[in-house]
Amino acid sequence: MANFSKSNVPQFSVEVYQNAYLPDGGREVNAIVTVTSTGGGTTGGIPLTGASLSPSHLPGQAPNAAVVIMVDCSGSMDYPPTKMRNARDATAAAIDTLREGTQFAVVAGTHVAKDVYPGNGRLATADPQTKAQAKEALRRLSAGGGTAIGTWLRLADRLLAAADVDIRHGIVLTDGRNEHEAPEDLRAALDSCAGRFTCDARGVGTDWEVKEVTAIASALLGTADIVADPAGLAADFTQMMENAMGKEVADVALRLWTPVGVEIRFVKQVAPTVADLTDRRTGAGPRAGDYPTGSWGDESRDYHVCVQVPTAGIGQEMLAARVSLILPAPSGGGTPQTLSQGLVRAVWTDDMAASTSINPQVAHYTGQAELAQVIQQGLDARKSGDFDGATAKLGRAVQLASASGNEDTAKLLSKVVDVVDAATGTVRLKAKVAEADEMTLETRSTKTVRVKK
Repeated sequence: MANFSKSNVPQFSVEVYQNAYLPDGGREVNAIVTVTSTGGGTTGGIPLTGASLSPSHLPGQAPNAAVVIMVDCSGSMDYPPTKMRNARDATAAAIDTLREGTQFAVVAGTHVAKDVYPGNGRLATADPQTKAQAKEALRRLSAGGGTAIGTWLRLADRLLAAADVDIRHGIVLTDGRNEHEAPEDLRAALDSCAGRFTCDARGVGTDWEVKEVTAIASALLGTADIVADPAGLAADFTQMMENAMGKEVADVALRLWTPVGVEIRFVKQVAPTVADLTDRRTGAGPRAGDYPTGSWGDESRDYHVCVQVPTAGIGQEMLAARVSLILPAPSGGGTPQTLSQGLVRAVWTDDMAASTSINPQVAHYTGQAELAQVIQQGLDARKSGDFDGATAKLGRAVQLASASGNEDTAKLLSKVVDVVDAATGTVRLKAKVAEADEMTLETRSTKTVRVKK
């Protein structure tokens, strides 16, 4: 067994931000749950209290990860020819970023999927020799054929399933629409792969469908983005792979336990991006359910939990929910481990000032979730020719972005609308909008800024 220092063991913490006070008859309780993971040898975290992680969960030894890179090789990748060359260079840069010992494979995706390195349904182990061999295989890739991303994902799933690792990750690069399989085939593939590996998705150029690429990232708990200029692919792929290599713990679940009579309204990730987890709940014993959060490195994320409690009298108090971070049982057997916990409370009061105060974190992220929603609605209205509706929704988006200090989103919005007054959300639709600007706004609409504490 490899030796590792205790400082290499990640530590998870849970903080709950809420206004616990409800008026007489009040039932809705909102809380922002901040989850932070530190350690892994980079920030000197301390051991998990009372937990003995198996070696398969510990980062202080050979990398416990497998990665499959899926490269679009459809015919459209030859238009212009620099696109295919940039894709090869970007994949080579990602391979160079692999930590030695990581298992990996490269899949060429068209209307079928082919594992071009190492081939024969296997994974290679990253070292100088295999990296060089993989880059040589990349040089032989050429464009031709259609696009059926579901087949790429299913092959990646089969390859990753063969690896005896905890961190399983995919990267998808596409430049076109998923035209050579039915939408339900892609959805079935995503349903099949969900919970088995995480996946980042990138669209290159402007001929791909934003909702397809974001659906892949959403279902597989990864990131989605646009690389409008293929020349930017290498830097983006390098950053993506560095992030993947920084993951230390896989399959962490947010567990919500609620007392009898409490109903869960929703559970959403709200930072760094908005993602609704409500429908992804799996049962975890009486009145408890687990919501998937994917893999973690050194990072912090925020979640919005909303529950409905039974009515109670003035002066009464109850536990509205218990939030826990759960690490799954090691593959060799054992029991799941609780990494950290936080409590959501409800207190009924006749103090009007206390019961009507909105917690700053809750207010901020409610606005950020609305911001993501109105951007999508505004862009959809614009595409359908409803320019009045588009103006109203995108004006509201400008107002929310300005109020919350979301400068990145505000800049993207300014390429689609002329801002007359950000504070009131008064805007005019631009007569001409570059397709790349509109797609960038849509792809990045769920990215949030954290509340200023």
